[in-house]
Amino acid sequence: MTWTRRKALRCLCAGGWMAAQCFSTRVEAREVDPPGAFTFAVINDLHYISPACGKFLRGVFARINEFKTELCLVAGDLTEFGRREDLAAVRRIFDESGLRCYPVIGNHDYTSAGSARYYKYFFPRRLNYHFQHRGWQFVGLDTSEGLKYENTRVSEETLLWLKRQVPRLSPTAPTVVFTHFPLGPGVRYRPQNADAVLEHLNGLNIKAIFCGHFHGYTRKTVLGTTAYTNRCCALQRNNHDRSREKGFFVCEAGPEGVGVKFVEVPVPPVPQSNSTRKPS
Repeated sequence: MTWTRRKALRCLCAGGWMAAQCFSTRVEAREVDPPGAFTFAVINDLHYISPACGKFLRGVFARINEFKTELCLVAGDLTEFGRREDLAAVRRIFDESGLRCYPVIGNHDYTSAGSARYYKYFFPRRLNYHFQHRGWQFVGLDTSEGLKYENTRVSEETLLWLKRQVPRLSPTAPTVVFTHFPLGPGVRYRPQNADAVLEHLNGLNIKAIFCGHFHGYTRKTVLGTTAYTNRCCALQRNNHDRSREKGFFVCEAGPEGVGVKFVEVPVPPVPQSNSTRKPS
């Protein structure tokens, strides 16, 4: 309802009860927001390590903006070493892009086995969280276990967060979940207790799950929807499935669910980094 001064006065003149009815209608319309159609992007495993990576990623986000995306999910491993200066650089790239970027932490975003202090500093309140957009729910989860890249377990903190927060979410609103470690059955590097995460999510109306960590394209059916991993979008890292493409997903949210398209980005030739970490 569009409110004008004349309509407001008419409600007030009709008495307090009618005024309350008029204004309560306004509130209900705002609270009951039907799901809308929009475009968003999903990118994973940026592995920022040098200024050359920054130049590459600025080009990537310029390409993402060409699709008129309204937000971008970033499925972990923003950096290679979790260093303060690298996370600061990635934060600047996000801000300069003009996009609303929503990251989750990856194992490479830790500075040591038990410390994610720089990630938390530059991306506060971005471990386990949820938000709404156009009537859709988005749930970002911390599925990491420090620096470990395989044989991992999702933390008790994340499972407790799910236990407390999922009952507060709408069971009917279309929902997108995004994590770093893969949740799809049979995908390499899947956490040992991934099923415990899925149990908590089972009551939601999930339309898609997007994950990173495994640098390669997979799609698996779970909870009546599709769980994806994608190729990495890193200048100085390769894909685990031996594919050569780098890029991101462009996703169309609509009445039928989430349509997913891979967009490849050109990668200039660069020397591989001498990373001392494990390959993922």
